[in-house]
Parts: sequence; C-alpha cells; structure tokens
Amino acid sequence: MTPGLSLAAAPSSMRVGDLGRDCCTSGSASSVFQVNYHGVAGMGRPLLRGVKGMQGKGRSRGRGVGVVECVQSEGMHKRGAVVRIFDVEDPRGSGVGVRGKGSGTFDVNMAWELLRQDVLYLDWKARQDVLAIVAAHDKVVEVLNPLVRDKKSVETLRSELAGLQEDLSKAHAQVHLSEARVEHTLRKLGEMESLINDKLLQEKTGSGRVKVLPRATSTMEQVVTGEAEAPSTVETQTSYSRGKALDISGPVAPYPAQLKNFWYPVAFSEHIDETTMVPFESFEESWVIFRGKDGRPGCVRDSCAHRACPLSLGKVEDGRIQCPYHGWEYNTTGKCEKMPSTRQVNAKLDYLPCIEQDGMVWIWPGNETPSTTLPNLNPPSNYTVHAQIVVELEVEHGLMVENLLDLAHAPFTHTGTFAKGWPVPSFVKFKTPLEALAGTWDPYPIAMEFKPPCMVLSTIGFGGVGKIGATDVEACPKHLHQLHVCMPSSRGKTRLLYRMGLDWWPIMKHIPFISLFWQNLANQVLAEDLRLVKGQQARMEAGANVWNLPVAYDKLGVRYRRWRVATESGDRVPFTSDQ
Repeated sequence: MTPGLSLAAAPSSMRVGDLGRDCCTSGSASSVFQVNYHGVAGMGRPLLRGVKGMQGKGRSRGRGVGVVECVQSEGMHKRGAVVRIFDVEDPRGSGVGVRGKGSGTFDVNMAWELLRQDVLYLDWKARQDVLAIVAAHDKVVEVLNPLVRDKKSVETLRSELAGLQEDLSKAHAQVHLSEARVEHTLRKLGEMESLINDKLLQEKTGSGRVKVLPRATSTMEQVVTGEAEAPSTVETQTSYSRGKALDISGPVAPYPAQLKNFWYPVAFSEHIDETTMVPFESFEESWVIFRGKDGRPGCVRDSCAHRACPLSLGKVEDGRIQCPYHGWEYNTTGKCEKMPSTRQVNAKLDYLPCIEQDGMVWIWPGNETPSTTLPNLNPPSNYTVHAQIVVELEVEHGLMVENLLDLAHAPFTHTGTFAKGWPVPSFVKFKTPLEALAGTWDPYPIAMEFKPPCMVLSTIGFGGVGKIGATDVEACPKHLHQLHVCMPSSRGKTRLLYRMGLDWWPIMKHIPFISLFWQNLANQVLAEDLRLVKGQQARMEAGANVWNLPVAYDKLGVRYRRWRVATESGDRVPFTSDQ
C-alpha cells in the first residue's frame, strides 16, 4: 500500500493536490504526527521527522471521533511554517445504519452509502498504517543517532534494532493487508455499478421501489435486493444450540458463504519463486498463485478468459502468467496485459485478495471485506523449521481437523510411527479453560490449539529424542512444534499444509536429504490416519453420525465442530481462540 493508492480511493474533498512531495500524518485530539520529506545533501533519501504534543491541532467532531490530519512544512528555509493538507474524520460511528425498506428490500442509495462509508474507513485505516511505518522509521533514526550511540552499548543497540526491524516488518504486513481490503472494496463498487446499470434501474416498479430479482448472482446483489438466502450447514441439516447432541451425518453439503469469509493459508512462501506457479482448489473452484513483477504473490482464477484453458499449464514470465494456448498474459490482479497476434481487447480474470505472512501465502475466498487480522502461526523464536510439506488428501477437511485434534487415538493408530511403544493409559483427558479452543493433554506432554478456520497448532515435549517425557509440556527439555492447515479444496478433498520445527539440534536441518526423511515420515503418519478417516467419511455419507457418542477426551474435537456449526449458521460462536 502506498499513500498514493490510499488517496486515490478518497473523495475529491479528501485528496491531496500536486504538492511535489508525499506527506501523510495522523493525529488525535492531543497529538499530531508530522512527516516532512526534504532533500538532504549527500543522502539521496527523504528525512522523516516526528513531532508530538502540538496541542490544539487535533480535534473531535460529532460523537467525539478522532481526526486524521496531514500537514506539510513549507520548506527548510521556513522552519515552523506548516500548512494543513487534509483533515479527515474517522468515519466509524457517524455512518448511516442499514434499515429495511418495504418487504425485505433495501434501498439502492442505502447500499451505495454503505460502500462509500467502507471506502472512507479503509482510506482512514490506510493512513494509520502509513503512520505506523513512519513511527517505526523515526525510532530507527533515534537509535542510530550519534549522541545515543555514545551512551549505549553495541549489544543494546543491536537488540533495539532487532526489535524495531520486527515492528517495521509487521507494519509493512499490515499495509499489504489494508491494500487487499481496499482492492476488495473497489471491486465491489464496480460490481454495484454494473448491477445498477444493467439490471436494477431497468427493473423498477410503479412504486419506485427496486424489484427483487429472481436469482442473486453475487453477495452485493443479495444485499441490494434483500434476497440473501438462509445459510445451510455443512454435513448436517440440524441446527445447533449448546447442550444438544451433534448430528453430523449424511452426504457433505455445499459449503455456506460464512465459512469462506476467513483468511486461508494455501502455500508456503518458499515454494513460490519468480518463475513458479501453484495451482490449487478452494471451495470447489480452481485458482493459481504466482508472483508479480514486484515480487508479491497474486491469486487468479485458473482459466483463461479467451478459451478457458487452464493457466496452470502455462508459465510465468516477467511477473505475468502466460496461457499455453494463445499466449495471453495476465498480471496478479487478473488483467490481461498482452495478447499476441491480435488487437488488445479488455479481458480480466477473477482474482482473490492475497497477502504473505508467517512464511505463507494467504487468500480470502469470501465476499465480505477481508479481516484486518490474521492468526499468528509461527513457531516460537527459539525453534528451527525443519520441514514444510503440502499434501492433497481425499477426505473432507472437517474430518481431518477433528482427527488432528484427537490424541487419544495415537497408541492405537500410530503404532508404526511416532507413538510406537506408547503405553495405553487408563484415562485420557484434555484440560482446557471454559469457552476455549486450546489446552493440554493428560497424561501426554502435548499442548494443542485450534485456530479458526482450519488450523491446528501443537507442541510436543520430549524427555529424549523420540521419547515422551513428563506430563507437563514446559518441563520437558526438548520440544517439537507442528502446524497443520486443512484448507477446504472441495466437499471431499483437503489441501494440507504441514510445518514442523524443533527447539534442539538446529544443525540437523542441513543434513543431506533430511527433507526426504521428513516427507517420508509425514506420509507414513498420514497413511495411518487416512485409512481410518476415509472409512469414517464413507460411513457418514451413508447416514452414520460421526459424533454419535462423544466422551471426555473428545472435548476439543466437539468444540471445533460446534464452533463450525455456529459459524455456518450465523449463530453466536460458543468457543473462542486468541488470534
């Protein structure tokens, strides 16, 4: 995200004129941050300076909402001369609420107002993201100040710079996330305009109210026409209320829209270079990921706009994916930029919001505006990642998540791999706080957590290499950290991303062919599980209830399923997980 993109999304009253330099500032009622870009002799880069405590510059309006203010210094020769460029109120809290009009049909102008407010908020948020980077830059400048260096040791400075580097990296990641949100909203604005021009304005009734269309083709159309269908749950037709038994039986139903409105990891960053593409399925639709000219990943539909040839059969050249049929080339936003042997026409593919965080590429397959937060999936800093593996599984992703959240099966299922020699305890339980999706196993030294929508994190304590130690995870001298991502490919398939790290013996990562060892071990463990889960899925589709008789050690799996049923039905989610 650049300041220019943020300003382009704002109304004309909020845009900055051609000032010959970029300037962006954020403030509140008690402070103003000022960023001045001045050419500095011999440096060739802008100088950023933070100014705080300027009383009276920030102010509140209406309901006391904060104000974003940007000021520009007149120049080095006029110190202290400041000109206000824009003064933008935080649009939250002052917007128009949505109210039904007539028999369940929303007013078109109201829908436009909702989108306009969303754009205003995203623009406001983008300015805050830029400010975060500015603040991090100012801290770096302060640490590198010669006067400060004389008073601090080298180790202290190194430690401070490492922390600032992490803060700056997080700020840049948040900017990319905001950019994805802005792109998503602007695309919805285009859909709204097309919808009104092509359909709604031609379907007015005598009363002047927009007529409800027979079929909603997009979420935006459903909002305008008031035709959003009641969501159906996956794998069950029964509604959930806390305390009732779960009935998860019958053929797997189509995935409802609510399950799509999450960020999903779909690939590891190290598996995608400037010439690599990664095809995959998400919710029964085919997509492909590749890196653009700027090195950032993009996700477009795996179907050429010309003749529907799979783009994944082609190649990536100069930041564009080339169709192998006639050579049409598309950028990361789906726009066709090159059409050999013919006159250029307007052609564009569907694309998904796509960002990179925690060493993975994430997509947002839903229709709602992407969330501003992503769960943290990195192992602790003292772990070394030894394996990152992607496997396509012929099993529904919910059944796979439940399998991963169940440790009581290990001494019976994994007797040929990691649980070989494990004793069968007389009692197994999962200890967790109320309303939580994380906890520890007893008697196993294993901590486990489910992170919505489909991630499982686990930490296993070892008394020695390959041996289970004390029942307390933290008391064990060695640990293995695992991440499992169960991405829904289709109703009967899962794209599994697996990452494993160790907090001991980091040199092992550099042993020749060690990656083949981990790949083989992962395949063996999965094979032990899949023969059971596939059989379970076959019985479920024939009418058997996979949660017919849950017991004490099923607690975490049951909580996941109840979280999912509540999410898909639009009910209050009964269990929480820290993001």
